[in-house]
Amino acid sequence: MSANDDIAARLEEFADLLEAQDVDYKPRAYRRAAENVRAHPGDVARLAHGGEDALDEIEGVGDAIASKIVEYVETGEIAELEDLREELPVEMGELTRVEGVGPKTVGTLYEALGITTLEELEAAAAAGEIQEVSGFGAKTEQNILENVEFAREATERELLGEARPRGEGVVDYLAGRPEVERIDLAGSLRRWKETIGDVDVLVATEEGEAVVDAFTDWPGADAVIEAGDQKASVRSGEVRVDLRVVDPSEFGSALQYFTGSKDHNVKIRNVAIDRDLKMNEYGVFDVSDVEDPDADQRAGERIAGETEEGMYEALDMPWMPPELRENWGEIEAARDGDLPDLIDEGDVRGDLHVHTNWSDGDYTVAEMVEGAASFGHDYLAITDHATGPGMVGGVGVPDDELREQIEEVRAVAEEADIPVFTGVEANISTDGEISVDDDVLTELDVVVASPHAGLDGDGTDRLVAAVEHPEVDIIGHPTGRYINQRSGLDVDVERLAEAAADNDTALEINANPARLDLGGGAVKTAVEAGATIAINTDAHQPASYDLVRYGVHTARRGWAEETDVLNTRDVEGLREFLE
Repeated sequence: MSANDDIAARLEEFADLLEAQDVDYKPRAYRRAAENVRAHPGDVARLAHGGEDALDEIEGVGDAIASKIVEYVETGEIAELEDLREELPVEMGELTRVEGVGPKTVGTLYEALGITTLEELEAAAAAGEIQEVSGFGAKTEQNILENVEFAREATERELLGEARPRGEGVVDYLAGRPEVERIDLAGSLRRWKETIGDVDVLVATEEGEAVVDAFTDWPGADAVIEAGDQKASVRSGEVRVDLRVVDPSEFGSALQYFTGSKDHNVKIRNVAIDRDLKMNEYGVFDVSDVEDPDADQRAGERIAGETEEGMYEALDMPWMPPELRENWGEIEAARDGDLPDLIDEGDVRGDLHVHTNWSDGDYTVAEMVEGAASFGHDYLAITDHATGPGMVGGVGVPDDELREQIEEVRAVAEEADIPVFTGVEANISTDGEISVDDDVLTELDVVVASPHAGLDGDGTDRLVAAVEHPEVDIIGHPTGRYINQRSGLDVDVERLAEAAADNDTALEINANPARLDLGGGAVKTAVEAGATIAINTDAHQPASYDLVRYGVHTARRGWAEETDVLNTRDVEGLREFLE
């Protein structure tokens, strides 16, 4: 965990504990400050050594919060936060992973029943105690009970957006050392899976002990779990980071093997066996003249292993991008010469789903536009939340105010360096109705329609109804899921994608790492059905534009090519789609 992440986590805990005690206003201020600390390009801890005034450059960090940041950097704790923890000694993080349980609920259940852990919450729900608390009922209690196991499993895996920077931090730290000849991430992190169990790092070196020593001294490590000559493990935050060092001549084979997936590797090893070859973490070996190939891992004549490309070439296949290695047909496609030409991060030319301070964002229209231009986007759509169910705090923009916003967006566009589109994120009701009047929708350039409430059961009919609305351009975060928090709607993606293709409506990959919705498998189904994909960040601040990379790699996991994605088009191509 970086210093900025560490500080932000303390501010977020502050917000949760204050909200649990029903304190007004302050929780939002602390959360806004946490977002901006996490996104700050510099080292906030180093900045804090200059005193409270040095933190003025961070948006949302006023005197009170600045003093707490300085206190934490100088002493390792915040006295007021310690007092709040004593007043409310709960496992806030694990409890709020249960869908429907927020900080206020945690505070109420602690006061009424003394619940502090996930196990105590489950026991109370099973015993029927929660429905006896004022403001709760049998249905709420049942929902909690049904979602506890999901929350328990979620604590075991970290979001890609949290794990990937952690892994990249280790790689950057070790890559400059003279002993390190080659280095890369491996495992599910290299395949950009949406959640990660462990961070796996692979190093080619002839000086394993020196690399292990350097690794265990990594500033991001909170504790050393184990350390040997060839591998080591540390704990960083709540995540285990595993290092493995290999001989440089075997780096390619080890990288292929430890990247996985297991299903991909099993399938490809069977291809090797059919050719009298043996494929493992040490290389590809010709075992046609070996009596017992399994007696020695390195038995036979080694024909590949120094590079990962060579491992696949030995089987007459092209190298496969890690995102494809899930045994979803990639091996057959490789043998037939039909691997997709996957979209790259640089192909996305704009963002079509962002928010401003007209709804629940923290920045003005002009600031979001300027941020998009600075990021390198060619265009931007402003799509603040409309009113409707599911909006936290009732921050949606009513229809009459949307008309006022259209005027502001157009005024900003006249001065901007990039084209700016007017838009809205409308809500899709449980019966498929759109929460904005048609006469307002027709005035907007981009209409994103998303589900925000009633996020259980089958949502296919409501989404298809929204797809068929003539003014809807994009279905935002179609399942409504929050990874590790709620599973979202069940959706027949093939049926939805066919409807989207028929109606020229794009289906979104929401690139926020907490969503990644649609996920990789659903994207593959959608692309095969001919649907257009939109990769958007749902940004509420300019710093979030760089989340687009998580959306791109999710698209790659779904075999998406540049031509499959709406916002890889130039502005004229986009306008043609929208019209």
